[in-house]
Amino acid sequence: MHIVLGGTGRVGSATTRALLDLGEPVIVVTRDENRGAALKHRGAQLAIADIRDVDGLRAVFRGGKCAFLLNPPADPSGDTDAEERATVAAIIEALSGSGLEKLVAQSTYGARPGARCGDLTVLYEFEQRLAAQSIPAMIHRGAYYMSNWAGMLDAVRETGRLPSFFPGDLSLPMVSPDDLGLAAALRLTEPVTNTGTLHIEGPQRYTPRDVAEAFSDALKRPVQVQEIPRGELEATFRRFGFSWQAAASYARMTRAVIDAETETADALLRGDTSLRDYVGSIVAQAG
Repeated sequence: MHIVLGGTGRVGSATTRALLDLGEPVIVVTRDENRGAALKHRGAQLAIADIRDVDGLRAVFRGGKCAFLLNPPADPSGDTDAEERATVAAIIEALSGSGLEKLVAQSTYGARPGARCGDLTVLYEFEQRLAAQSIPAMIHRGAYYMSNWAGMLDAVRETGRLPSFFPGDLSLPMVSPDDLGLAAALRLTEPVTNTGTLHIEGPQRYTPRDVAEAFSDALKRPVQVQEIPRGELEATFRRFGFSWQAAASYARMTRAVIDAETETADALLRGDTSLRDYVGSIVAQAG
């Protein structure tokens, strides 16, 4: 039995679907039973649990042999670094005595030590704490999520402009949730001895202008990139409702991407989903 944390989110649900397609049994951990209804209909079991409830999460873990772990993003209106580190601590504590035999954990390109740099530092700590415990753990470092652009769909529809925290011509490794999910599902079914770190990105690199063109094709209307200047990142995040702590953390992480500080790929797996196909799918789903 496979346990999937965050199984109703984009990457977690993609991992669950891929496991089910492989004929593997899955327990999806979620706080909201309604969000897991579609996966339950496909054959997954649901475990309703708060990821911060160490005893409850450990009890869920005891129902499986392998687990896919990810650290869900915290509400940006609070201190995201503090909240996400507390979640990491709860997950690690719940692994002790769980009886699990294998772990696959979702991390990010450019994970590195430090503080106040968003996922880069929080997920690095997650990697290190997984390495220090006894269950064999495989790390997947994903490129920039194509799904991060999905939240811009309403703005693109309304204005014909794609807000971008990156320069329009900046070439970035990007990856779709489905490619990350398939990679995780396959890794979960491999021998326990395969415990290295794997970087995962899509079939090629893309720029924000490529994203705008993909939206343009899907929406059948012109779409232009609206670049947010580097010096206005914190203020822009604050206008989006981020706390000052979250705004500072996300701005620093964004600048690290712009400055190519996240280019850490060593062993690399390329997924098959193109940016154009991904954007077309989210536009079609939105109707």
